[in-house]
Amino acid sequence: MTEYKHPEVLVTTEWVAAHVDDPSVRLVEVDVDTSAYEKSHIKNASGWNWTTQLNDNVRRDIPSPRQFEDLCGASGISNDSTVVLYGDNNNWFAAFAFWQFKIYGHKDVRLMDGGRKKWELEKRPLTTEATPVTRTTYHAGVPDGTLRARRDNIFQILSGKPANLVDVRSPDEFTGKIIAPPGMSETAQRGGHIPGAVNVPWAKAVNEDGSFKSYDELVNLYGSLGVQPDKEAVAYCRIGERSSHTWFVLKYLLGFEKVRNYDGSWTEWGNLMEAPIEKGEAKAAGGAH
Repeated sequence: MTEYKHPEVLVTTEWVAAHVDDPSVRLVEVDVDTSAYEKSHIKNASGWNWTTQLNDNVRRDIPSPRQFEDLCGASGISNDSTVVLYGDNNNWFAAFAFWQFKIYGHKDVRLMDGGRKKWELEKRPLTTEATPVTRTTYHAGVPDGTLRARRDNIFQILSGKPANLVDVRSPDEFTGKIIAPPGMSETAQRGGHIPGAVNVPWAKAVNEDGSFKSYDELVNLYGSLGVQPDKEAVAYCRIGERSSHTWFVLKYLLGFEKVRNYDGSWTEWGNLMEAPIEKGEAKAAGGAH
């Protein structure tokens, strides 16, 4: 991991196994399958439901500072805790939670490389026992708006502001063949992609066991499509979780200084009045696209 620009934000499964009883470390599991945690989880991990706890369903937004404080406090997390996040689908929603921790200024938050998949492949122990938690008082920082793209930021890019738009969805979503993956309820009226975006599916950044690819492999993956650190990068997907995974890769593993996650993503842009879209394959790298 030392090859990455910020290796301190990743821990190995071995590290987690050695720290499950460390009171300064708080483990949090966030899964696409919100029932997975109840079936089994790593000892002393808390379970967060992304649909109800990492989204404000009334405002269609991330949790407010007060909501985030309540969530962390109920999970025994203090401002000085080392928070280690992991989950299924190679850490989709664990990365989404990581992004929110950084928005609210938490200093020491990390991902378990490989997530739940790698832990299970290594046949490491899981439990069904409830995790004992002593409630804490957590204080969220002033939200860091530089980590988040809003629709106005996208319009600025379309008006000529230099930036790389990185669509991390599947090729079929990108071209407009389908609007959402099968079985997904959050959708849009139109299929396609934001004009000028390049398609780098999020899963290309990980190995078969769910761990991140090497620094050189990641540089080649994004660089081959013109995504370079000299420009701001904005990642988006459908609802913001896959793009937070790519945001993590670009910002922390590759060291891009300016990276935003557009969590409104296609469910906003594909429904937005007067928002331009394109269908079909991306234009060749090296030009405007």
